[in-house]
Amino acid sequence: MYEEFYGFREPPFNITPDPRFLFFSDRHREAFDHLLFGVAQRKGFIQITGEVGAGKTTLCRAFFETVGDDYETALILNPRMTSSQLLRAVLAELGLEPEGDDRIANLEILNRFLLDQVAHSKDVVLVIDEAQDMGIDLLEEVRLLSNLETDQRKLLQIVLIGQPELRDLLDDKRLRQLRQRITVRYHLTPLSTHEMEHYIGHRLRMAGSNGRPTFDRWALRRIYRYSGGVPRLVNAVCDKALLCGFVDGVDRLKGHHIRRAIRELEGKIR
Repeated sequence: MYEEFYGFREPPFNITPDPRFLFFSDRHREAFDHLLFGVAQRKGFIQITGEVGAGKTTLCRAFFETVGDDYETALILNPRMTSSQLLRAVLAELGLEPEGDDRIANLEILNRFLLDQVAHSKDVVLVIDEAQDMGIDLLEEVRLLSNLETDQRKLLQIVLIGQPELRDLLDDKRLRQLRQRITVRYHLTPLSTHEMEHYIGHRLRMAGSNGRPTFDRWALRRIYRYSGGVPRLVNAVCDKALLCGFVDGVDRLKGHHIRRAIRELEGKIR
């Protein structure tokens, strides 16, 4: 609706994890570098945490695009499953045909595949998003998957991505063996005020902005006060604010546009 008015090629503030729109704040760059380092150095387990909407999934998508054909990757987005379901899901993600619920057979299929990738000088990376939703038993099953190895190297790199609750979960004494294997950790924090302003400008440019619309300083202050610098909330309020600006036919968005956008997001009557 507002895209044509402002001359965008596409909506600038979609909440989908599109890596094209990833803004590398200092924190996002550090998280991304930790992820690349851990995988390249075959550290075995990597843990990336952050608040809801901090950009973890978008970071993950950008990682997949960066590594390209040098790695075989498997992404599990919803880990609320049994151990047998998880193993089948991993095989399916790698393009393999599981043998029903036969755990031994499926582990053998996975092991053969991993060894074949080593022969072709390729590494395999398993990324589990929303890992805080996994139970103790399932996380222990993931640890056992990391036992697939040769004398020289781990055959499977595992990345656990989750909300801060994942850190608390991994502190459980029953998971001490898994916790000891996690050698690369990073916690992604929200954007600063300055970073948020650059983030908004970045997304506008990526969508095709020719300099309009703009946000005045009161609008930016209100956006930050509402979002706390969390990218997903910034997207939500900016998207509504652009609609308000379109309705008013203006190129400069002010504090009252943000106030209206927030009220609509919260479902409050004006």
